[in-house]
Amino acid sequence: MRLINSHARVRVPATSGNLGPGFDSMGMAHDLWDEVAVTLTTGASRVVILGEGSQTLPRDENHLIVRAMKTTLERLGAPSPGIDLVCRNKIPHGRGLGSSAAAVVAAIMLVKGLIDRPDMLDEATMLKLATEFEGHPDNAAPAIYGGATLSWGEGDALATAQLNIAPSVKTSLLVPNDVLPTSQARSVLPSAVPHRDAVFNSARAGLLVHALEHRPELLFAATADRLHQHYRADSMPKSAALLDALRAANWPAVISGAGPTILVFAHIDAAMAKILGEQGFRVINSRQVAGAHFVEEPGQA
Repeated sequence: MRLINSHARVRVPATSGNLGPGFDSMGMAHDLWDEVAVTLTTGASRVVILGEGSQTLPRDENHLIVRAMKTTLERLGAPSPGIDLVCRNKIPHGRGLGSSAAAVVAAIMLVKGLIDRPDMLDEATMLKLATEFEGHPDNAAPAIYGGATLSWGEGDALATAQLNIAPSVKTSLLVPNDVLPTSQARSVLPSAVPHRDAVFNSARAGLLVHALEHRPELLFAATADRLHQHYRADSMPKSAALLDALRAANWPAVISGAGPTILVFAHIDAAMAKILGEQGFRVINSRQVAGAHFVEEPGQA
C-alpha cells in the first residue's frame, strides 16, 4: 500500500448511541460536526486543536486521531510518516455525543484519502476498524453511514442496516455543562439484568425501528428503556431529573449514548430552550445528516 497524497480533510458528525432501548446497537448522526485536516510530514506528529478539547487533549503522538491513523496505516501495510493535524472540534467531549467515535472515524477517513487503494477502506471495513477502537458500533456506524443505523454481529463480522427515517421525525440535543466519562457511565451497569427487562427492551427496540420509519407517533412508547438509563441516573442527576420530567410530560426523550446529553425526538422552541438554558442545558435542534465525508478532494491544498 502506497501513500499518494500528502493532504486530506474530512468532516464527521456527532452521534447518539443506544437511542433508548437499542443498547450498543442503534445510533443516529446529528448536524454537529468535527472537521479535521491532515498534512503528512517527515518530523514528529503535531496537533492544532480549535474548539472543543483545546485545553485538554494531547497535541502529539498521543492524540486519538494520530494513534488511530497510525494503527490503520499499519494494518494496511502502508508507511507511517509524521502527521500534522488541524482539528476544528464542535462535538462536546464527555457528553454522550460520540466525540471519540468521531475522532476514530475521522482518522480512518483521512487514511482513505491518502492511500493509493481507497477501495480497501469501504464502509464495512471502516466500521470494523472503528469498532475495534470503540468496543461497540452504535456511535461509529452512524458517524460513517449517516442517519440512523442498527448494527449487529455475525460471528466475527459486523453488519449495519441504515434506517429510513420518516421526514416528520425531528431531533433536539439538550447538552449540559456537566461531563460524564463513558468509562464511569459503563462502570455502574450490572453484569446481568432481569429477564423481564430484557424482554421489555427487545419489544421496544423493535418498535423503535417501526416508529422511526413509519409511525413517529409511537416514538414515546418506543423510546422506553430498562437496561441502562436508570442504572446511570445517580451518575448524572440533573440529566436524569430532566429526562424524568420530559417523559412525564410525554416527550419522547432518551439519554444520548452514555450521557449526560439528552436526545429528544422533537424540536424545542425558543421559549422552552430559554427555560432549559437557565437549568444549564444548551439546546441544539438537529436534522438528519449524512456520515463522514471529504471536505475537498484528497491531495488538494
